Amino acid sequence: MLNSTKYNLAKNNLTLGVGIVQSRVVEIAPLMKTAGFDWLFLDLEHGAMSTETLSQISAMALKTDITPIVRIPIGGYSMVSRILDNGSMGIVLPHVEKPEEAERLVDIAKFAPEGTRGVGGGIVQYDYKNVNLSDATNELNKQTLLVAMVETPNAIENIDEIASVEGIDVIMIGTNDLAMASGCPQDFGNPIIVKSYEKVAMACKKYGKWLGSGGVKDPDIAKNYIKMGANFFLAGQDIGFLMSASKDRVDLLRKD
Repeated sequence: MLNSTKYNLAKNNLTLGVGIVQSRVVEIAPLMKTAGFDWLFLDLEHGAMSTETLSQISAMALKTDITPIVRIPIGGYSMVSRILDNGSMGIVLPHVEKPEEAERLVDIAKFAPEGTRGVGGGIVQYDYKNVNLSDATNELNKQTLLVAMVETPNAIENIDEIASVEGIDVIMIGTNDLAMASGCPQDFGNPIIVKSYEKVAMACKKYGKWLGSGGVKDPDIAKNYIKMGANFFLAGQDIGFLMSASKDRVDLLRKD
């Protein structure tokens, strides 16, 4: 079993994600794979998706080779084992402010000896087969992608400590919330935000983490952050893509 997104990150390849907020059908996985995305950002922080729907989409994503990654709600640690046991290959913890919050995610998401995640029965990642428990838990520990999302000036101030947490793979900047909290809402190219990216990029390099980015829509600004090393890049979400394509089509057909 291979987490293809984690594999490509290890090769320093750009990986692109798509936010799934409103979509409710399993076909979204092959659709987004065909579109060229590497991972699904299944959003339980802002979306109303049930864990049952989440599990069904995750199972289809595994068969489609597009990585299912779930953003849990703020403080939603109790959901982690259920999400991972039912198909997810990654967890995003939003609004991380302190290293202790990231440490708790690692502890809950990893099996012993790296954490305290409980062992259940057969899981979808192995097609519910009877597998060697030691081998399977070791492999899942290696293949599960854990993401700490930093979204405030306070988090940026503490970035060295957060990035030092062993077991966290990606430090992802929530650019929309960071810009709002920094007094420059939606100004994603503001020098304050650029400096924050530079600081996080340096911490990622220091501690061997991958840099992630979410919320940046402007293509030039996005490419600038990708050049900084943001190769875990959330490219947009289903709502925005549907509205943009729909509006473009309507405008084209209504044009004189």
